[in-house]
Amino acid sequence: MNAAITGWGRYAPDRVLTNQELEQIVDTNDEWIQSRTGIQRRHIVAEGQATSDMSARAARIALDKAGVKPEELDLIVVATTSPDLLLPSTAALVQTKLGAINAGVMDMNAACCGFLYALSAVTAMIRGGGVGKVLLCGAETISPFLNWQDRNTCVIFGDAAGAVILEATEQERGLQSYKLGAIPDTAELLWIKAGATLYPATHERLDQSEQYIQMNGSEVFKYAVRSMVDSSLHVLAQVGKTTADVQLVVPHQANLRIIEAVAKRLNVSMDQVFVNIQEYGNTSAATLPVAIAEAADAGRMQPGDTILLTAFGGGLTWASGVLVWGGK
Repeated sequence: MNAAITGWGRYAPDRVLTNQELEQIVDTNDEWIQSRTGIQRRHIVAEGQATSDMSARAARIALDKAGVKPEELDLIVVATTSPDLLLPSTAALVQTKLGAINAGVMDMNAACCGFLYALSAVTAMIRGGGVGKVLLCGAETISPFLNWQDRNTCVIFGDAAGAVILEATEQERGLQSYKLGAIPDTAELLWIKAGATLYPATHERLDQSEQYIQMNGSEVFKYAVRSMVDSSLHVLAQVGKTTADVQLVVPHQANLRIIEAVAKRLNVSMDQVFVNIQEYGNTSAATLPVAIAEAADAGRMQPGDTILLTAFGGGLTWASGVLVWGGK
């Protein structure tokens, strides 16, 4: 039994924040941002718009493509580090918005790797026979956690959501291999320090801007490239394939320099790599499902194609997987 992706959708807020607009907010400029990240613009939620709202928008598109009704869903999983609430899960709120009355609900937090971690878990559930139709969203409302005076972070991130429908199939479709991991003692390289149980959001911590994303970009870069390359080669070897057998590489859209470095070390042409970071920036757990949906809509993935997925994020976490594209 396999878990095929039978539907997909994506959503980004209407509000677009360009590099030129950021020049008016923080000490930066378009050339600096593009040369270091590849980002030209990013999308920002409207007031009152939350992660569950974007998830539901992307989910409805995915459900329509799959021909699945909300009440047919057995499970809803939302991969996110920016939930609507600490309690209940964002998936529970998505369930209500969709009317998916028969679905179980849960969130997955593995930062930018969240979608791939969740895809691995859902695939195992479907293979085990416990669920048959699953909605998996990757969604992030990152903008409220940005310090708009910190040009090392505020220029990078954006808000968006992607969604896929997974269904049980006997065909060789869906995730065929995966490798998940994390690097100990690296949490402080990419984190939001204040606001939870270890470091509550006191006045002193808020005055130090500890409620915002903090990142050591150069260290994250080094770990990211090495981990994405090593895990990619591992999952390909698991299914007896090499990069020559891959029709498309869909990497986490963190930084164009990282993507190019990974492609070079994998000996893959950039023509084989899907890149949309220029439009969305880094949307954390949303980057992979948004890219998958966009690539599918553009005809970049055909039934039976071998797709390499790879990601890296806070934790520090890393993940890669080999996906065979196509529905039931």
